[in-house]
Amino acid sequence: MYELLAEPIRKYVRDKKWESLRPIQHAAIKHILTTDKNLILASKTASGKTEAAFLPILSKVYKTPGLRVLYISPLIALINDQFNRVEELCEYLDMPVTKWHGEAKKSLKEKLLLNPRGVVLITPESIEAMFVNNPQKIKTLFSKLDFVVIDEIHSFIGTDRGVQLNSLLSRLNDINKNSAGFRVIGLSATIGAYEEARKMTGKPDNTVVLRDKSAKEMETEFKYFKMDGADLPLDLLKDLYVKTKDHKVLIFPNSRGKAEEVAVKLKKISDRKQGHPYYFSHHSSIDKELREYIEHFAKNNKRFPFAICCTSTLELGINIGSVEKVVQIDTAHSIASLIQRVGRSGRKDGESSSLLFYATDPWSLLQSLACMQLYREEFIEPVYIPDQPYDILTHQILSIVKETSGCSFATLKERLQRNYAFLKITISEINEIVKELLQKQQVELIGGELIVGIEGERTVNSRDFYSVFKTDPSFKVIHQDKTIGELPLAPSIQEDENILLAARIWKIMEVDIKAKKIFVLPAKDGKRPTYFGTGGEIHPKIREKMLQVLIENKQYTELDEAASEALRQLQLEFTNYDIKDYELDRPIISKHSDCIFFTFQGTKINRSIDFLFKLVGIEFEYNEHESSFTFKISETDVKGLLHLAFEKLKTIDQEIERALIENPLLIGFSKWGHLLPINFQCHLLKAKHFDFEGTKDFLEGVQLISYK
Repeated sequence: MYELLAEPIRKYVRDKKWESLRPIQHAAIKHILTTDKNLILASKTASGKTEAAFLPILSKVYKTPGLRVLYISPLIALINDQFNRVEELCEYLDMPVTKWHGEAKKSLKEKLLLNPRGVVLITPESIEAMFVNNPQKIKTLFSKLDFVVIDEIHSFIGTDRGVQLNSLLSRLNDINKNSAGFRVIGLSATIGAYEEARKMTGKPDNTVVLRDKSAKEMETEFKYFKMDGADLPLDLLKDLYVKTKDHKVLIFPNSRGKAEEVAVKLKKISDRKQGHPYYFSHHSSIDKELREYIEHFAKNNKRFPFAICCTSTLELGINIGSVEKVVQIDTAHSIASLIQRVGRSGRKDGESSSLLFYATDPWSLLQSLACMQLYREEFIEPVYIPDQPYDILTHQILSIVKETSGCSFATLKERLQRNYAFLKITISEINEIVKELLQKQQVELIGGELIVGIEGERTVNSRDFYSVFKTDPSFKVIHQDKTIGELPLAPSIQEDENILLAARIWKIMEVDIKAKKIFVLPAKDGKRPTYFGTGGEIHPKIREKMLQVLIENKQYTELDEAASEALRQLQLEFTNYDIKDYELDRPIISKHSDCIFFTFQGTKINRSIDFLFKLVGIEFEYNEHESSFTFKISETDVKGLLHLAFEKLKTIDQEIERALIENPLLIGFSKWGHLLPINFQCHLLKAKHFDFEGTKDFLEGVQLISYK
């Protein structure tokens, strides 16, 4: 396939001294240069997907005037990282590469507008901002696009942000002057739903998935340290220090607060042992410049070991060089996330990935082990995408009305009907939503034209409008006029309190409520900060695998002695339960006056069962971590309770509406859901928050298995 590339691109390959092209690059070059198909390129981390897309794309367009390639990323940090790789390649073609996001240089953007050429790297939110504030710039820049590259496409699939991106791509196609429109190339290492990935291109029938199934060898080790109080066990931290002190390591503790705790305490241990000083924390609340410094250090440091305690900010494909180990503290919430994290180590050809698990309670250990087994079985969670994303439609209605500075109802409906993000939403439903927006003064109808209303002005003119995901209100943390990061205003944020941030300890000197600033000085000891937000949703398949691990009682060589014993003791609780069907047989355990029903179901079904039990009016305790419901009734009564819960499904629409009227915050998971009529809010709750269809199937077939 090398010979199909343009000569400047072939020179780039020769100068790089590549011995050969990689499998995904061979396949992509052939399909991009010899067909008109959209492509999804799926292959492991560090397999050369970026080059697989850009080598043939640039070969095809580099002689064509105008801006022909748009690269869309979920993260500004990923744009900044990929910019250098794409720019180096484009230097061989005399093509400019421009970053277009809120932190990019204004002068470079203005230069591009005067002479649209080359490649632009952008986020969905920046595209949205251009449509809303400068629609003419959209036409100037993007009307001649030949290719749109979507990096980490899996991070958009099944999310509100993915629906928004789908809508924006459709709107970009509307202004495209090429008769065939642009082609979409999606890149990912972890796709569990290829059909949904195809839909992201807008033309699923003209989209081909190219999948490189080759996998890296992986070394895994599970260690167990029982949690003692709210903080991580000191023995765990000491062991973690010994295991990582001589390596380049990423540590994923599942929350920003825990990331700070681990970074600070490892640094303290290292100071006492006269070890290296390179302990960092990296998450969305750390200031951008500091995050970029950490990324630059990790990428360019060849000599020193380091440990970065991070959240999902380092889960995606930012190149931070050679990571030797990945550590997961307590379970990852999804296998897709686990794959991304594992892929951060062993990025060089021939290297295996190294993954070290630490569990602090038996259920976390069990879930981690189940995720690992499913990973080895090549299972990735399939993604559910609602056909009728009414809340994102509402957001896009406001965006289109602002973009056009007013448009007729007929024009609006025509644009929405051909927008491939909303194909399953009917005209009558659009009518109802616009009527509600009129009532809420988000839009007004004047002289036959819809314009932004009084309340709508406040909505669309906020910087918060460009995104469809919710963010916490936060305060800047400042030391000597330098911003360290941001924190939500939790009860612990008070003067004279000490906090952890950016892998250091700070004493709060002043909290300025009006300016939204927290002024701090360095300190010696402190508490990890409190962040808002919830854990991820667990897929039912993970819980089924957890039950299977409990019942089958196999030996797992990757578990250390403490982990093996913790698992053995948990398995003992379920030894005398004759479980044969892992989908529908469920243990029910009597302990003293309690009766515990273990659903081993996904988060959405558990949430739905919890809702139904509350409707029945029974007293119970719900434990999502253990996927269980505890009652003060007998096993026989639990069977009757499940029947009553099943009966409540017959009137679930009325019950959801009543619950929403009593508590409007139920729709709070959706940023724009509150603007919808209440019947549409009910639909969103059922589609995104609950799973009553899955619950119906489960309650209909579940078999309660008692102690034998």
